[in-house]
Amino acid sequence: MNETAHRLGESRTLWELLARRADLTPDRPVLIQAAADPADDRTLTFGALRERAERVAAGLYGMGVRPGTVVAWQLPTRVETALLSFALARIGAVQSPVIPFHRDREAGFALRESKAEFFAVPGVWRGFDHGEMARRLGARGVLEAYDALPDADPAVLPPPPSEGTSVRWIYWTSGTTSDPKGVLHTDRSLIAGGSCLAHALRLTVSDVGSMAFPFAHIAGPDYTVMLLLYGFPAVMFEHFALPAALDGYRRHGVTVAGGSTAFYSMFLAEQRKLPPGEKVIPTLRLLAGGGAPKPPEIYHAVVRELGCQLTHGYGMTEVPMITMGDPDDTPEHLATTEGRPPAGMEIRVTGPDGEVLPPETDGEVRLRGEAVCQGYLDPEQSAAAFDADGFLLTGDLGHLTGTGHLVLTGRAKDIIIRKGENISAKEIEDLLHRHPAVGDAAVVGLPDPERGERVCAVVEQNGGTEPLTLEAVASYLRGEGLATYKLPEQLEVVEALPRNETLRKVLKYKLRERFSGPGSDHSGALTQGP
Repeated sequence: MNETAHRLGESRTLWELLARRADLTPDRPVLIQAAADPADDRTLTFGALRERAERVAAGLYGMGVRPGTVVAWQLPTRVETALLSFALARIGAVQSPVIPFHRDREAGFALRESKAEFFAVPGVWRGFDHGEMARRLGARGVLEAYDALPDADPAVLPPPPSEGTSVRWIYWTSGTTSDPKGVLHTDRSLIAGGSCLAHALRLTVSDVGSMAFPFAHIAGPDYTVMLLLYGFPAVMFEHFALPAALDGYRRHGVTVAGGSTAFYSMFLAEQRKLPPGEKVIPTLRLLAGGGAPKPPEIYHAVVRELGCQLTHGYGMTEVPMITMGDPDDTPEHLATTEGRPPAGMEIRVTGPDGEVLPPETDGEVRLRGEAVCQGYLDPEQSAAAFDADGFLLTGDLGHLTGTGHLVLTGRAKDIIIRKGENISAKEIEDLLHRHPAVGDAAVVGLPDPERGERVCAVVEQNGGTEPLTLEAVASYLRGEGLATYKLPEQLEVVEALPRNETLRKVLKYKLRERFSGPGSDHSGALTQGP
């Protein structure tokens, strides 16, 4: 990290960070809104971001928003969303971002649990009336903030917050298997997370980033902090879909793109439509992301076919940046690990009794550092989330290598226990991704009266390939050296794996529901293994 970025990273609050960057480079662009029609593209500079956000803050203040007021917002990835968020940071309000694809259940839960006094929505967006939903949920202080924001003279505002260790952010876990958890963050924890990301990626003022994910995701502040530290812009995509979004990447010269493994696969699919030697995004030099497992074959395909580097990392709502691949790392480390933790992030790998395990030994990953959240809205969830030494229990399984790289081997809940033997779903998924007929794959454990759980592989098949059969897949995996007792006993070929709308994570609970229900046909199951 360069000296200027290091000094900025010591800012106490997000508003202080923005103000200091705006003083340094007021006329440099920070946010570029990509529109379907290039004539409608918009650019916001660092100076304009500060000035306009302060006027919005004054407008909100006139509506009754005060330091500590809880304001929920469910808005798409737009310049106005960033303005509203920084305006709330200027006041010192508590923000509760809600992913714009969420509906009554998730949005209603967030409003109730956070006790939000205001709720900013986009009105009718992508065919759904968020204002009507807000009224249906009995939300207070409903504000439509898609393209018009409150505006007033900043002279009415009190001084900005002077400390960044109070809880001012409530982010929500995905809630794919139960109600979401409200994750408590401070300005300092978000600055620390963004600083870690910025340092790991080795970006420069000449780069042009991109936001293809919901700004309401924890990646929103993570990425924005990086822009403020290094002073380069990012292109915002209100709705990310390929190939339609490619023109925005090309005309603005994006050098850094990404999101998660699903995004890498989408870029690869577009590249494969082009003649040899023609790059899908000519200026692209780096794909970076996290949020979902990355099969090694995806890394090699990106480098080989897209002609750029790929650095993948490990993060979660509770800790937006934990590890990240270094662009200068070896191909082996970039393909098979999640990178190393930055300074200030402590990682422990522990056994069943909490004992610290040596390198190369799998156990539960635990975390401690400034980027770690303060806990959850529910005090009982908070008490259960940390150990006696203050380390967050992630529920992820993995090990540290002798070089300090982290290798994730699965989730504690993603271990399939078949006849008393532990089977890693990720190990099988990584092997399936090498199969030329497999576009994507997810492996789940399904209830089985004889085995406890049976191994079910669910795959998307590449077009133009021979139909996959369970016998052929099992034969392939045997040839790859997979132990017999780990072989899938059920194969399901689907048109598309179910995914969430943020980082396109596969929703394995939906696969378990679909293929273990009463109507499922398991007649093709193999009997094998011990």
